[in-house]
Amino acid sequence: MSAAVSEAMPGMEEKVTDGTTKMIGVIMAERLYAGLIVDHQLVGELKSVPPASVKLGADEDNSMVEMPTDEVIDSICKLAVEVAKGYGSEILAVGVAVPGLIRNGVVEEAPNLPQLKGARVEAKLTEKLASHGISAKVYVVNDADAVAAGLASKHDKLDHFLRVWTLGTGIGFGTYPFAEGVWENGHTVVTLDDKERYCGCGGRGHLEGIMGHRSMRLRFLDMEPEEVFAAANRHPDPDPRCLEFKRLWHKALAAATASSIHSRGPGRFFLTGYNVRFLDLNMLKDYLHQMVKMSPLQSYMLEVVEDSHATRVLGAAVAAEQAVGR
Repeated sequence: MSAAVSEAMPGMEEKVTDGTTKMIGVIMAERLYAGLIVDHQLVGELKSVPPASVKLGADEDNSMVEMPTDEVIDSICKLAVEVAKGYGSEILAVGVAVPGLIRNGVVEEAPNLPQLKGARVEAKLTEKLASHGISAKVYVVNDADAVAAGLASKHDKLDHFLRVWTLGTGIGFGTYPFAEGVWENGHTVVTLDDKERYCGCGGRGHLEGIMGHRSMRLRFLDMEPEEVFAAANRHPDPDPRCLEFKRLWHKALAAATASSIHSRGPGRFFLTGYNVRFLDLNMLKDYLHQMVKMSPLQSYMLEVVEDSHATRVLGAAVAAEQAVGR
C-alpha cells in the first residue's frame, strides 16, 4: 500500500502506514503552528499555540513578540510531541521556520521578534524533544525559505530553482533549493532618500522600510495600510499622497526583484503573504520591465500564490528532510 494514510475504521484514530517518511513542520506566524508531514503530505489538522479557539488581540501580527524565548521553545516542543501522534521514534526530522537571520541553528537577528536574537533554537529544542522520546534531527530555517520549499513541493517543482517574496509584517525572501548565504533581500537598499528610515532593523532605504506592514503603519500614522491602498485605488479621484506611495511600493519591489535577477539570473518568482492583496501585478511588471533590459535576463516569471500556514509547515518539514541528507 503506497498511500501515506490508511483508511481509518469508524471510531479509530487515523494511522500512518509503515515505510513512510514522517516529519514535523513548525512555523512562527501570529501563533505557533505545527503539523505532521508524511511523504510530503500534511496528515490531520494543524495544531497551534495559542489554540485556534483562543481569540487574539486586534494587532495579531505582533502577538508572538510578547512570548519569551524559553516559552517559545517549550511551546514548540509541546506542539511537536502532540502532532507526533505516538510516532516519536519514527520522526525523521523536525523543521522550524523562524523569521530572521538563521545560521547553524542560531537566530542571529530577528528584527520583528527581537526576543529571539541569539537564541540557540536548534540545540535547545533537540534537547527538549529527546526527553520526550523524539531524537529526530532538528533544523531551523528562515521562514521565507520554508515558504519556497513548501511551494516547490506543493507545485511538484522540487527539481526547480525558484524564489519567493513574502509580503507581511516584514518582507521575506526565500529560495529553493536552499543555498548557504544570508539572503536578507527584504533589506535590499532600494532608495537613497535620507528620510527612508522606517525599516525595523534601523537601516536606511530598505525594501522592508517601504513595503513592510509595520513600516507602512509608521509612515501613515493617520491611516491603516488597507485605507492607504483603498484611497490610492479610488476612482475617479485617488488620493495623491496614497497614489504616490502605491507607486513607490511597487517600484521598490521591482527594484529588489531586478537586483536578484541581475545577480542570480531570471527564473520563477512567487509572490505571497497577506499583503499580496495590495499588489497590482501589471504595475509591478511594467516597472520591472523598465529595470531589466538585457534580453537574456528577461525570461523571468511572476506568479501570485495563496499564502497558507499548511504550505509553510510543509516547507519547514521539507527543508529539515533535505538537511538530513546533506
